[in-house]
Amino acid sequence: MDPTPALPTPSERRDWTDGHVARWQPVLPGLDPVVEGAVTRMKKLSVHLRRVREQSLVDFDLERHEFDTLHKLAGRGGSAAPSELAQDLDLAPASVSGRLDALEKRGFVRRTQSTTDRRRVVVELTASGRETWLGAMDVLGHEEYRLLGVLDPEERALLNDMLRRVMVAAEAGDAPDPRHG
Repeated sequence: MDPTPALPTPSERRDWTDGHVARWQPVLPGLDPVVEGAVTRMKKLSVHLRRVREQSLVDFDLERHEFDTLHKLAGRGGSAAPSELAQDLDLAPASVSGRLDALEKRGFVRRTQSTTDRRRVVVELTASGRETWLGAMDVLGHEEYRLLGVLDPEERALLNDMLRRVMVAAEAGDAPDPRHG
Protein backbone atom coordinates (compact mmCIF):
# COMPACT_ATOMS: atom_id res chain seq x y z
CA MET A 1 0.00 0.00 0.00
CA ASP A 2 1.44 3.36 -1.08
CA PRO A 3 0.98 6.01 1.68
CA THR A 4 1.76 8.86 -0.75
CA PRO A 5 -1.44 10.65 -1.79
CA ALA A 6 -2.04 11.03 -5.50
CA LEU A 7 -1.14 14.42 -6.95
CA PRO A 8 -4.07 16.42 -8.27
CA THR A 9 -4.47 16.56 -12.03
CA PRO A 10 -3.84 19.99 -13.60
CA SER A 11 -7.59 20.68 -13.82
CA GLU A 12 -8.01 19.79 -10.12
CA ARG A 13 -5.24 22.15 -8.98
CA ARG A 14 -6.31 25.48 -7.57
CA ASP A 15 -4.81 28.80 -8.51
CA TRP A 16 -5.00 32.26 -6.96
CA THR A 17 -8.19 33.02 -8.89
CA ASP A 18 -10.06 30.09 -7.30
CA GLY A 19 -9.52 31.71 -3.90
CA HIS A 20 -10.50 35.12 -5.29
CA VAL A 21 -13.80 33.77 -6.65
CA ALA A 22 -14.53 31.90 -3.40
CA ARG A 23 -13.98 35.11 -1.38
CA TRP A 24 -16.29 37.17 -3.59
CA GLN A 25 -19.17 34.73 -4.10
CA PRO A 26 -20.67 35.31 -0.62
CA VAL A 27 -20.30 39.09 -1.08
CA LEU A 28 -21.82 39.13 -4.58
CA PRO A 29 -24.41 36.32 -4.73
CA GLY A 30 -25.11 36.95 -8.43
CA LEU A 31 -21.44 36.52 -9.35
CA ASP A 32 -20.97 33.91 -12.06
CA PRO A 33 -17.86 32.01 -10.89
CA VAL A 34 -17.02 30.85 -14.42
CA VAL A 35 -17.16 34.36 -15.92
CA GLU A 36 -15.31 35.88 -12.96
CA GLY A 37 -12.71 33.12 -13.08
CA ALA A 38 -12.10 33.48 -16.82
CA VAL A 39 -11.91 37.28 -16.77
CA THR A 40 -9.66 37.34 -13.71
CA ARG A 41 -7.33 34.74 -15.21
CA MET A 42 -7.10 36.71 -18.48
CA LYS A 43 -6.24 39.86 -16.50
CA LYS A 44 -3.61 38.06 -14.43
CA LEU A 45 -2.09 36.43 -17.53
CA SER A 46 -1.94 39.83 -19.21
CA VAL A 47 -0.16 41.32 -16.18
CA HIS A 48 2.23 38.35 -16.04
CA LEU A 49 3.13 38.67 -19.73
CA ARG A 50 3.55 42.44 -19.37
CA ARG A 51 6.03 41.85 -16.51
CA VAL A 52 7.97 39.33 -18.60
CA ARG A 53 8.06 41.81 -21.50
CA GLU A 54 9.22 44.65 -19.25
CA GLN A 55 11.95 42.42 -17.77
CA SER A 56 13.09 41.50 -21.29
CA LEU A 57 13.46 45.21 -22.03
CA VAL A 58 15.63 45.60 -18.93
CA ASP A 59 17.67 42.55 -19.91
CA PHE A 60 18.29 43.97 -23.39
CA ASP A 61 18.84 47.55 -22.14
CA LEU A 62 15.90 48.90 -24.11
CA GLU A 63 13.43 51.60 -23.21
CA ARG A 64 9.83 50.82 -24.05
CA HIS A 65 9.71 53.47 -26.78
CA GLU A 66 12.95 52.11 -28.30
CA PHE A 67 11.51 48.61 -28.46
CA ASP A 68 8.26 49.93 -29.95
CA THR A 69 10.16 51.78 -32.67
CA LEU A 70 12.34 48.77 -33.50
CA HIS A 71 9.22 46.57 -33.48
CA LYS A 72 7.35 48.79 -35.94
CA LEU A 73 10.40 49.02 -38.17
CA ALA A 74 10.86 45.23 -38.12
CA GLY A 75 7.17 44.87 -38.93
CA ARG A 76 7.77 46.83 -42.12
CA GLY A 77 10.48 44.43 -43.21
CA GLY A 78 13.27 46.38 -41.52
CA SER A 79 12.96 49.48 -43.68
CA ALA A 80 10.58 52.44 -43.62
CA ALA A 81 10.29 56.16 -44.12
CA PRO A 82 10.22 58.19 -40.89
CA SER A 83 6.71 59.36 -41.80
CA GLU A 84 5.54 55.73 -41.98
CA LEU A 85 7.01 55.04 -38.54
CA ALA A 86 5.36 58.17 -37.18
CA GLN A 87 2.03 56.93 -38.50
CA ASP A 88 2.58 53.39 -37.12
CA LEU A 89 3.55 54.78 -33.72
CA ASP A 90 0.81 57.43 -33.75
CA LEU A 91 3.39 60.13 -33.09
CA ALA A 92 4.35 63.47 -34.55
CA PRO A 93 7.22 63.24 -37.05
CA ALA A 94 9.44 65.36 -34.76
CA SER A 95 9.00 62.80 -31.95
CA VAL A 96 10.04 59.98 -34.25
CA SER A 97 13.09 61.96 -35.36
CA GLY A 98 14.29 62.16 -31.75
CA ARG A 99 13.75 58.43 -31.28
CA LEU A 100 15.65 57.67 -34.46
CA ASP A 101 18.55 59.90 -33.38
CA ALA A 102 18.92 57.88 -30.16
CA LEU A 103 18.55 54.51 -31.91
CA GLU A 104 21.07 55.55 -34.55
CA LYS A 105 23.60 56.52 -31.85
CA ARG A 106 23.16 53.04 -30.34
CA GLY A 107 23.76 51.44 -33.74
CA PHE A 108 20.26 49.92 -33.95
CA VAL A 109 19.13 51.84 -37.06
CA ARG A 110 20.71 53.77 -39.89
CA ARG A 111 19.21 56.49 -42.05
CA THR A 112 20.05 56.65 -45.72
CA GLN A 113 18.77 58.56 -48.71
CA SER A 114 16.18 56.79 -50.81
CA THR A 115 17.57 55.35 -54.03
CA THR A 116 14.37 56.32 -55.85
CA ASP A 117 13.84 59.83 -54.40
CA ARG A 118 16.83 61.71 -53.00
CA ARG A 119 14.51 63.95 -50.96
CA ARG A 120 13.33 60.95 -48.94
CA VAL A 121 15.13 59.29 -46.05
CA VAL A 122 14.88 55.57 -45.40
CA VAL A 123 15.33 54.13 -41.92
CA GLU A 124 16.84 50.66 -41.83
CA LEU A 125 17.15 48.21 -38.97
CA THR A 126 20.82 47.25 -38.51
CA ALA A 127 21.97 43.72 -37.67
CA SER A 128 22.53 44.85 -34.09
CA GLY A 129 19.06 46.41 -33.93
CA ARG A 130 17.44 43.27 -35.33
CA GLU A 131 19.39 41.05 -32.91
CA THR A 132 18.40 43.17 -29.92
CA TRP A 133 14.75 43.35 -30.99
CA LEU A 134 14.62 39.59 -31.64
CA GLY A 135 16.28 38.85 -28.30
CA ALA A 136 13.65 40.83 -26.42
CA MET A 137 10.89 39.21 -28.51
CA ASP A 138 12.26 35.71 -27.87
CA VAL A 139 12.04 36.12 -24.10
CA LEU A 140 8.32 36.83 -24.30
CA GLY A 141 7.79 34.20 -26.98
CA HIS A 142 9.41 31.52 -24.84
CA GLU A 143 7.17 32.42 -21.91
CA GLU A 144 4.07 32.36 -24.11
CA TYR A 145 5.01 28.89 -25.37
CA ARG A 146 5.82 27.72 -21.83
CA LEU A 147 2.39 28.80 -20.59
CA LEU A 148 0.38 27.52 -23.54
CA GLY A 149 2.50 24.36 -23.65
CA VAL A 150 0.27 22.93 -20.89
CA LEU A 151 -2.41 22.61 -23.58
CA ASP A 152 -2.24 20.15 -26.46
CA PRO A 153 -2.40 21.60 -30.00
CA GLU A 154 -6.16 21.05 -30.31
CA GLU A 155 -6.79 22.80 -26.98
CA ARG A 156 -4.61 25.75 -28.05
CA ALA A 157 -6.58 26.03 -31.28
CA LEU A 158 -9.87 25.87 -29.36
CA LEU A 159 -8.69 28.50 -26.86
CA ASN A 160 -7.60 30.75 -29.73
CA ASP A 161 -10.97 30.35 -31.45
CA MET A 162 -12.91 31.04 -28.24
CA LEU A 163 -10.85 34.13 -27.46
CA ARG A 164 -11.40 35.35 -31.03
CA ARG A 165 -15.18 35.11 -30.50
CA VAL A 166 -14.86 37.08 -27.26
CA MET A 167 -12.71 39.73 -28.97
CA VAL A 168 -15.10 40.03 -31.92
CA ALA A 169 -17.88 40.77 -29.42
CA ALA A 170 -15.66 43.25 -27.54
CA GLU A 171 -14.67 45.02 -30.75
CA ALA A 172 -18.28 45.17 -31.93
CA GLY A 173 -19.45 46.48 -28.58
CA ASP A 174 -22.70 44.59 -28.80
CA ALA A 175 -22.14 41.37 -26.83
CA PRO A 176 -25.40 40.07 -25.36
CA ASP A 177 -25.76 40.13 -21.59
CA PRO A 178 -26.78 36.57 -20.61
CA ARG A 179 -28.13 37.88 -17.29
CA HIS A 180 -30.75 39.95 -19.13
CA GLY A 181 -32.37 37.87 -21.64
